[in-house]
Amino acid sequence: MHPDGLTVYIVEDDASVRDSLGLMLGLAGYRTVFFADAEAFLAAWREEWAGCVITDLKLPGASGVELQAEMQRRGSQLPFIIITAHGDVAAARAAFRADAVDFLEKPFDHGQLRAAIQTALSQEDQRLRRAAETDRLALLTAREREVLEQAVKGLHAKEIARVLGISARTVEVHKTRLMAKLGVRNVAELVRFAIAGDEPETRK
Repeated sequence: MHPDGLTVYIVEDDASVRDSLGLMLGLAGYRTVFFADAEAFLAAWREEWAGCVITDLKLPGASGVELQAEMQRRGSQLPFIIITAHGDVAAARAAFRADAVDFLEKPFDHGQLRAAIQTALSQEDQRLRRAAETDRLALLTAREREVLEQAVKGLHAKEIARVLGISARTVEVHKTRLMAKLGVRNVAELVRFAIAGDEPETRK
């Protein structure tokens, strides 16, 4: 299964390869969008795009690795998969230094490509989940954050009240409100949420 709502963006100047990839990925249930070169992709790109990019290394104009670098310069974290008929060690090293998920030489095995796509989309799905959790944490008041910090340490209401210098009843009120804002049902879920929200947003 692949995460819903994610798109595979394919940047490939060879129309026959685009058609082949479109057929293969369409039959596998992926949503796809195609571009003939890096410039067309960059002109269309929007910050809200989510998924992964499959790009040929050799393109008219900017190369696939140059496209990857430009997307990172723009602050995008879309995972990249580089494909090429002209692979070399230097190109592969440059792609991986820029955190490419994989570097595949044509003719590549479709199973290998699907595995790389699955890895990329899983990473993207995790990144989006972390971003959503961070957005929800931003809804908390300063006091609710303080209560959250103490609660995830395993402290009970009376202990939190002593630490913060407020009543246990007030602690319970803040805890109820913050749990509602975060969409969690119990302290165990609250701890998991807080830990996930503190994870760095990396693709490693």
